Amino acid sequence: MKSHPFFQKPESLLLTMAFIMPLVFSVWMVLLNNFVIEKAAFTGVEIGILQSLREIPGFLAFTVIYVLLFIKEQRLAILSLGITAVGVAITGFFPQVMGLYLTTMLMSIGFHYFETVNQSLTLQWIKKSETPHFLGKILSVKAIASLLAYASVWILMDYFAVSYETTYLMFGGLGLVLTIMLASAFKQFPPLVEQNKKFILRKRYWLYYALTFFSGARRQIFVVFAGFLMVEKFHYSVAEISALFLINYVFNWLFAAKIGKLIGHFGERSVLLFEYIGLIILFIAYGLVENSTVAASLYVIDHLFFALAIAIKTYFQKIANPEDIAATAGISFSINHIAAVVIPVLLGLVWIANPSWVFYCGAGFAVCSLILSLLIPKNPMKGNEFSYQKNSQAIIQ
Repeated sequence: MKSHPFFQKPESLLLTMAFIMPLVFSVWMVLLNNFVIEKAAFTGVEIGILQSLREIPGFLAFTVIYVLLFIKEQRLAILSLGITAVGVAITGFFPQVMGLYLTTMLMSIGFHYFETVNQSLTLQWIKKSETPHFLGKILSVKAIASLLAYASVWILMDYFAVSYETTYLMFGGLGLVLTIMLASAFKQFPPLVEQNKKFILRKRYWLYYALTFFSGARRQIFVVFAGFLMVEKFHYSVAEISALFLINYVFNWLFAAKIGKLIGHFGERSVLLFEYIGLIILFIAYGLVENSTVAASLYVIDHLFFALAIAIKTYFQKIANPEDIAATAGISFSINHIAAVVIPVLLGLVWIANPSWVFYCGAGFAVCSLILSLLIPKNPMKGNEFSYQKNSQAIIQ
């Protein structure tokens, strides 16, 4: 099987892994809010704590560079994929607060190490000119896997009344089997550039770090509280949440690769400006919405904006030293998750006082990102990482 041309290309490995991870993780995510409310009586406080715990391995993602002293990146990506599958498979058997916290941590260790290494491998293996479109293709593949997962959950639970325990076990077990097959099918691809195996923070990457931080803050508002709003305020069922996710991923499947091409055409600066202006409007609308259909529409539009965040990765690829990519991938995930560890707990408390305030905070994060995106040059490259003076003069004028 390894002799087949498909298994000789690193692009094929990246796309295959991009299919398996969401096939498993999407089931965990789509069932989460209903599972914790129905089985463990979670409130905004407990869901905030769980989501913060889930992000701790992301915060510690910089440690991946030390793990890579002992295991190659490709093997670590596959191992992490398997750990994620195991974490999802056993989730349904621990419907208590502490049990959910522990299974979430196991799943999250695999998930965040995988995402860190996978991003690093993508930026190393794919040419700069092809990266926006390829990242869009990855989002499309992820969307197909997520569509399959959500459709299956919808059918299994709505029409066949399959239990949470069985659903988690089925998809976690399937993910583990596919990961084992993946490990045996693909050869080991050599690195194009030997990567630094030490902690690296470079001053000239500061704008990338800042954009990554606020991207993490924005992501938490969507992942934690937008979905929770649908269940708690508008009483969406598992089937309805699954249907909503299906709509989200149909859009990603159809448009993500095209969005990647648009980033290549218009440039990172223009795309990110468009994204953050849209997010400001979206978060304010979340805070004001009282109609379940309008809320669902906002949720779909919000999810579509995630594809535009490809531009942050391609911006970094253009300005980075090739040997810094693995180390910086870990650091960027840690920076992304600084906000992710703190925000769910703090905004969980805010949620109890007034859920709308949570989304107004999200609008504030989007404003910060908008200001930062004004500093991205039209043609970023090594030596031209940001254009502070030029853009400051434009703002003043």
